[in-house]
Amino acid sequence: MTKVPSSDDRLVGSYGYGALGVAALIFFAMGFVTWLNGPLISFVRVAFSLDEFSAFFIPLVFYFSFFLFSIPTSLLARRLGLKKGLALSVLVSALGVALFGQFVAWRIYSGALTGLLVLGAGISLMQVVINPLVSLLGPPERAAQRISVMGICNKTAGILAPIVLGLMVMRNVGDVAERAAKATDPQAREAILGTFVHALYGPYLAMAALLVLIAAIVLVVPLPNLEAPPIGNSPGKTGAFFKPHLVFGFIAMFLYVGIEVMAGDAIGTYGQGFNLPLDETKYFTALTLGCMLVGYILGFVIVPRFIPQERYVQISCLAGCVFTLLAVFTRGYPSVFCIALLGITNAMIMPTLFPIAIRGAGAMTAMASAVMVMSYSGGAIVPQFYVWLKPLYGFQPMFAAIVIPAYLVILVYAHRYGRIGLSQTA
Repeated sequence: MTKVPSSDDRLVGSYGYGALGVAALIFFAMGFVTWLNGPLISFVRVAFSLDEFSAFFIPLVFYFSFFLFSIPTSLLARRLGLKKGLALSVLVSALGVALFGQFVAWRIYSGALTGLLVLGAGISLMQVVINPLVSLLGPPERAAQRISVMGICNKTAGILAPIVLGLMVMRNVGDVAERAAKATDPQAREAILGTFVHALYGPYLAMAALLVLIAAIVLVVPLPNLEAPPIGNSPGKTGAFFKPHLVFGFIAMFLYVGIEVMAGDAIGTYGQGFNLPLDETKYFTALTLGCMLVGYILGFVIVPRFIPQERYVQISCLAGCVFTLLAVFTRGYPSVFCIALLGITNAMIMPTLFPIAIRGAGAMTAMASAVMVMSYSGGAIVPQFYVWLKPLYGFQPMFAAIVIPAYLVILVYAHRYGRIGLSQTA
């Protein structure tokens, strides 16, 4: 008698929920340390007395590390295997978190950025290993649904991260900035800022310790080694690694991560453009991530039960264009809320783009994954263009000029390559 698979079986296939549970734990930890970048931009501006351009080195260094380390970490991942690779990635991330906290306490900005670079190296290795695992842990048509579960964990942590940082470290950031600006005695000013930055030290060491614990859990739980099956036999194409859907997937993901950072990490800066209080803008990242959480839940319910994941992304891109235009033609809190709503439209884009791009990679799955992780450097480059150009053209028009074309490119990619190879890999 043939067993009819339950909905749970269709989600994870024969691998069970152990590996998915480990992945969810890692995505939660990864989301917590990653989405601290938004409020950290405001934090370092005050703590190190920086201008906006210098403060945006926080996302620049962090996301550029994906471009820098993805290929080396993919080679390391192939050598170490899934379990050891994941454990090492979490340990390296723990080191980066500890370094960042220590150098901030010492008020050495270049050292703090080095800590972020190390953290990015750890997360690069983590992404190279964990994304293919989740993408391939069951039927390909449900890959976006599985990644949406990871997204729920990631964004739940991302919602908590700025709130925890705000309550524990940045409770009175506006007051600290004002008192430091008014202090005429350099020693008094240094004392104010020294007390402010030292509050970050304990929480960051605690996060580093928790990451070490997670690495130990990874080593205990059994995890499968998976590869993306090749797509058919198409003369002149299957032998080439850089297939069109991978090359253009890199471009689409580069733009996507850029606009995700624009809507998440840069929303505080956007709100400050309306002269909204710093003590409020520090929480705006959590608002965007709350919307992303809603988007992931919607995606989990709708895809693929009512609509294919590729069509859902196309609709999401069109909705993103609409929300962006509404943000441009409104001001103050309504405009900020429209930016936050981009979290809903963004939620299912990465869960759909990644599985499409690595389809058919076969034994080169780790390398294809590394190429896609390299594209996360869009989070470093795209927001910097925004910071450079918004003084010339205005922060609202410039936001739209970057975000809307990016959505349109992603829409075309999902339409053109969304179903490629699906029948062969199902």
